[in-house]
Amino acid sequence: MNSFPYRKTHKVTVLFSSYIIESQNEKIKANLYKKGEVFLLSKDLESLRSQVDELNLRILKLLNERGNVVQEIGKLKEVQGVKRFDPVRERHMLDLIAEHNDGPFETSTLQHIFKKIFQAGLELQEDDDHKTLLVSRKKKPEDTIVDIKGEKIGDGQAHFIMGPCAVESYEQVKLVAEAMKEHGLKLMRGGAFKPRTSPYDFQGLGIEGLKILRQVADELDMGIVSEILNPNDIEMSLDYVDVIQIGARNMQNFELLKAAGAVNKPVLLKRGLSATIEEFIYAAEYIIAQGNGQIILCERGIRTYERATRNTLDISAVPILKKETHLPVVVDVTHSTGRKDLLLPTAKAALAIGADAVMAEVHPDPAVALSDSAQQMDIPQFHEFMNELRAFNMKK
Repeated sequence: MNSFPYRKTHKVTVLFSSYIIESQNEKIKANLYKKGEVFLLSKDLESLRSQVDELNLRILKLLNERGNVVQEIGKLKEVQGVKRFDPVRERHMLDLIAEHNDGPFETSTLQHIFKKIFQAGLELQEDDDHKTLLVSRKKKPEDTIVDIKGEKIGDGQAHFIMGPCAVESYEQVKLVAEAMKEHGLKLMRGGAFKPRTSPYDFQGLGIEGLKILRQVADELDMGIVSEILNPNDIEMSLDYVDVIQIGARNMQNFELLKAAGAVNKPVLLKRGLSATIEEFIYAAEYIIAQGNGQIILCERGIRTYERATRNTLDISAVPILKKETHLPVVVDVTHSTGRKDLLLPTAKAALAIGADAVMAEVHPDPAVALSDSAQQMDIPQFHEFMNELRAFNMKK
């Protein structure tokens, strides 16, 4: 056995994993740990660990105390309309830390640690802010259900919103509506006002298009979802539509959002082409802040570098929106992909991940459609789409 590095008067005996240390004056039993040639008495190690535990608890208490103060600061800043992040103040705090650092940690190390603490404080303030949002699930834990002529979007059942991209004629809309009724569908979309990228593309029939939609809907007992572009047209549209749609290009048209929030009519709000989820949620807050809580959020794809599809469907937005808000979520599979061959798989994905409804476009003869001809299903394709999607949903 290797000699124990204590005085020669010590007698060391191995006993299982313990050592007995006998000296002239006392007998000590302790577990010993070897690190190189140094043996540490476990009682000394445990004493130091106890000190570390005590320090950890003191740091924890101080961090929570700091968090409480930071929350109070956040409330004051909100009242004063001051931004939460103040780079000058952060620089001052970091300089103060550097000035009072006596080691053993490097100043840069401590500043890095404290920057993480500062960031956590900002996130705590943001979390408090989100708690106050009317659309937040923290404000209203139960799901919002939007009732549209008996179709309860958000009730846990799958719903479908179908129809032509643009209203072109009474006959066109009636053919699509009759095909929808064969599947028991009641919610028809159709564009009367069409915001187009090119000023030379078909812009829609306007008020005449709304009248056609209303006529067909009344004949077949259906609900109408149609986009309104101008805040001044909101009141006029109430006689024709059952759901006011606010399109992707108008997601941050704040006057339009406020006008839609001031009426007692459900609103389907589409996510902007380049909008973050946070921006999307705040757009919905504009509506609910005016008193209208009948809001349906619609994920319709966002613009990325990918060119394989018209847009990129952010499927993860569905569970995030349902976690962060109490509002129902719809997925528009037509505009998110721009490809008929992808409509069914993306619709299945939407339902599988928890979407409350699927939206898609249907036209009696897509080849002659005045807008988005390549991405609209014809009626036989629509029947096949619905049959397969319903079968999938039954298995889910």
